[in-house]
Amino acid sequence: MPRSATRDVHGILLLDKARGPSSNRALQQVRELFRATRAGHTGSLDPLASGLLPICLGEATKIAGLLLGARKAYAAEIRLGLTTTTDDAEGDVLVERAVPALQLDTVRAAAATFVGRIRQVPPIYAAIKRDGVPLYRRARRGEAVVAPPREVEIHALRIDACDGNRITLQVECGSGTYIRSLARDLGERLGCGGHLIALRRLWAAPFRTPAMQTLDDLVALHERAGLSALDACLLPLEAGLADWPQVVLDAAAANALGNGLRLAAPPGLRPGPCLALEAGGRPLALAEVGTDGRLHTRRGFHWSS
Repeated sequence: MPRSATRDVHGILLLDKARGPSSNRALQQVRELFRATRAGHTGSLDPLASGLLPICLGEATKIAGLLLGARKAYAAEIRLGLTTTTDDAEGDVLVERAVPALQLDTVRAAAATFVGRIRQVPPIYAAIKRDGVPLYRRARRGEAVVAPPREVEIHALRIDACDGNRITLQVECGSGTYIRSLARDLGERLGCGGHLIALRRLWAAPFRTPAMQTLDDLVALHERAGLSALDACLLPLEAGLADWPQVVLDAAAANALGNGLRLAAPPGLRPGPCLALEAGGRPLALAEVGTDGRLHTRRGFHWSS
């Protein structure tokens, strides 16, 4: 999209990504629809997956990286008895094994062993980079790929049903957790292997009860009511930092902070990151209170109006 055709638009869209397109494809479709100069998402969903994909537009792209590590929740379905090259339904079958007769309590007991901080081996078809090259690219080239294990955290894991060779579950986890790996490992724990066949992201902090919009809904809204109606679907930038401490500055202090000066932090504001706001409530900067009790800018926001 030529830059001359874009506009400055700022905010966060809670997209309900459909199953099929990649996260980057969904991002570009939203960017083109909103005619946004800048856009970024806050954590990929595999093409197999659907659900919440927060997309940041304009100045909100400056906080996208801060949302990558957010706690997330998913609903998933596992097919037992088959392991695949990708640990999901898009891969080739590696091994087929008989599925034992499983009681729900047995599956729940096995699942409980994955709750907490665990070491997990990511799928070899993953976006993790080794020597600057994503693992999935190496795997597609036919290279022998070994994904290094890493520590992840699963906060909660609920088995909803086990029906023959299908398990449905909900999982709440921290950043970097692969539900595909969890499906594979739970299948191994049950003695028959398994792979992920369906995945939906339910929420990602701080958007725990998200009012999501599908791309089809957005296209229809645009055709019916134009760009202003689309803009009304955006959350303000500060909604993505709802868990951060905030400090409201008067005009003089806002001007000083915006010019790079360090200010005495207001009483009660502890050392660490915070969101600095102008008196009218508009975000001024990602700021930080140092151990010396002084407030300084980490990254400022620049609004077109």
